[in-house]
Amino acid sequence: MHTVAVLALDGVVPFDLSTPIDVFGRTRLPDGRPAYRVRVCAPAEEVDTGAFTLRAPWPLAALDDADTIIVPGVGAPSAPVPDEVLDALRRAAAHGTRLASICTGAFVLAATGLLDGLRATTHWLAAAELAARHPAVDVDPDVLYVDNGRLLTSAGAAAGLDLCLHMIRSDLGSAVAADAARLAVMPLEREGGQAQFIVHEQPPAPRGSVIEPLLRWMEDNARRDLTLDDLAARAGMSIRTLNRRFREQTGTSPLQWLHRARIRQAQYLLETTAHPVDRIATQVGFGSPTAFRDRFKRLVGTSPHAYRRAFQAARIG
Repeated sequence: MHTVAVLALDGVVPFDLSTPIDVFGRTRLPDGRPAYRVRVCAPAEEVDTGAFTLRAPWPLAALDDADTIIVPGVGAPSAPVPDEVLDALRRAAAHGTRLASICTGAFVLAATGLLDGLRATTHWLAAAELAARHPAVDVDPDVLYVDNGRLLTSAGAAAGLDLCLHMIRSDLGSAVAADAARLAVMPLEREGGQAQFIVHEQPPAPRGSVIEPLLRWMEDNARRDLTLDDLAARAGMSIRTLNRRFREQTGTSPLQWLHRARIRQAQYLLETTAHPVDRIATQVGFGSPTAFRDRFKRLVGTSPHAYRRAFQAARIG
């Protein structure tokens, strides 16, 4: 039987810990037999989760006998990982064991060096920190999970469910995975990626900067058909100077900033109104509904209709 070892470290996120235990533990083969053996392993007898203390029934050495090791997220991803844990994970990888992380568990895998040169993901809030701490890892904050074969990583919270179901489907086929998804009250595949959950704040400009008044005006007038000439005239600058100041103070171009402002407004309208998508496209300043859909998908990672289904307030019919 395929053995799944779930690694419990101090500060482990309880939701991330319980997800693989529940999903793999409840998966059944077509004849009703359990598909996986699940073991919770830890480097110490007791693990402090912050909310409670747990006693893991299996020691760290049990990782040597696992077919799959899951590393759940930890509350302090920048905390050092014990050398014995890193050695155990490297040894398991060298023996061909499949390793997967949920949420900030990617920091633990990255600390082993096993993710160097590979694409990986983590919770979007922690993606920049992971990239900064481990520059050899190609961090993709937009996806729900990344499968590199024997090394897999997932985004935060519910994305751990997506990853577990993906592994079950890889191991046992779609029918078994679909049954596991039903037990989890979860679609086997969710539309879109992690990008739809990211809060896209505008790149800030230093308070009192030259372009701060222009940014406020652009936010208020985003629905208008604005050109670079309009923005430069409003700022009292040449287009060349405007572009340079924008890059210096926001890290992006005027038109990219404007597009992002429009998409933010569109997200709000999709969440809070029943307006048709084409109408929202016009309301936020896109002359073409097609251009709006393309830009929305590029930035948010899913379509306006799918975003509305996922995030619209329940009172809107």
